[in-house]
Amino acid sequence: MVNFLVQFLSTPSIVIGLVALLGLLLMKNKPSTVITGTLKTIFGFLILSAGSGVIVNALIPFSTMFSKAFGLSGIVPEDNSLVAAVQSVLGFETPLIMLFSFVINLILARVTPFKYIFLTGHMMFSFAGTMAIVLDQLGIHGWTAIAIGSLVEGVSMVIFPAIAQPFVKKILKSDEVGFGFWGSSLVWISGLAGKLVGKKNRDEHDTWEEVKVPSGLEFLKDMSVLMGIIMVIVYIITAVAAGPEFVSELGGGTNWVVYTFIQALTFVAGILVLLQGVRMFLGEIIPAFKGISEKLVPGARPALDIPIFYAYGPVATTIGFLFAVIGGLIATVLTGVMGIVVLPGVIGLFFMGGAAGVFGDKLGGKRGAVVAGLFLGFVFTLMPALFYNMIDVTRYGIEGLWFASTDAIIVGVILKLAGSLFGLTV
Repeated sequence: MVNFLVQFLSTPSIVIGLVALLGLLLMKNKPSTVITGTLKTIFGFLILSAGSGVIVNALIPFSTMFSKAFGLSGIVPEDNSLVAAVQSVLGFETPLIMLFSFVINLILARVTPFKYIFLTGHMMFSFAGTMAIVLDQLGIHGWTAIAIGSLVEGVSMVIFPAIAQPFVKKILKSDEVGFGFWGSSLVWISGLAGKLVGKKNRDEHDTWEEVKVPSGLEFLKDMSVLMGIIMVIVYIITAVAAGPEFVSELGGGTNWVVYTFIQALTFVAGILVLLQGVRMFLGEIIPAFKGISEKLVPGARPALDIPIFYAYGPVATTIGFLFAVIGGLIATVLTGVMGIVVLPGVIGLFFMGGAAGVFGDKLGGKRGAVVAGLFLGFVFTLMPALFYNMIDVTRYGIEGLWFASTDAIIVGVILKLAGSLFGLTV
């Protein structure tokens, strides 16, 4: 039963679909409306997830070319792979922390002013694994670790969305959804950094989505065309630096130019699919969730995954990603001096850097998007170097990986410091 519940909560499309179903039933909609709303919510989420999958699959070879081009080796911020790798040791604590933290989340949303229900399943799992690892290193195991980890995660599932909400309202022009992602604090702080350097009396049209171009270049007004051109240039430059023979081998013998060109455009295609899924998903989940917020957990909002922001600034998403990579490279050079080389985690830099670009663009204009991306990439890459020795994952036989979710890192470090004060360390 526990395994079923954990797998259930780890399958976002099922959770999201049942949330929509419950909301529609609570509003006493007609059966046809309930069925349509539930299925379209699931379809929208699956389209969103498919787009994310296409993006990740296009970024993996880019990341490989990137590392080859710059001769980089070191640790990569990637906590999902890290948490999965320790399940042979912490496979009892992790799933139960995830399960009970969700129960605590529901209780807190019901009885406190923090009306957020965290619905990003894979993030719940990675945070639970982080708690299991930290507590294990404090000498806390079994049910004690489950109780502490569940409470810490459950509280975090309402606190972090609540802190981010004032910024989310400004970006989405709505207070109906929250930010359910364990990097939310770094994203909105990056957006705030973008606002601080933006023009003081900037025009409301000072955004990357409304860049004016000469009449002969009007085709660049099409977001997909502009994004395609930018990404082809970025991929080709990286491929040239990595070497045509290496890229051709990476593509299974395909001509390196053809392979690079298609991977770049596949990335853009993934963005377009993701944006379509976001629009469809939000169009269904928001009205469906009203049933829960009115009947079951009054005033509750769904805290959703980071792609919900990309539709509000597709070009700014690309700008944020590109400058996050630059910020990450700068931090990588700095970490080399610190003795722990942290490689730019390209996948994390896209998802978080893209959102930072949107936040920076909306809060500080075009300049704000650039600074937000740079800031996020720098801090995201620097954090593992700062805290790597504090939470040692090599004791589990893991090399080359460390945590990536900045909110989880912050909570984990605080928990580790608090435990150390009481002499709890192994």
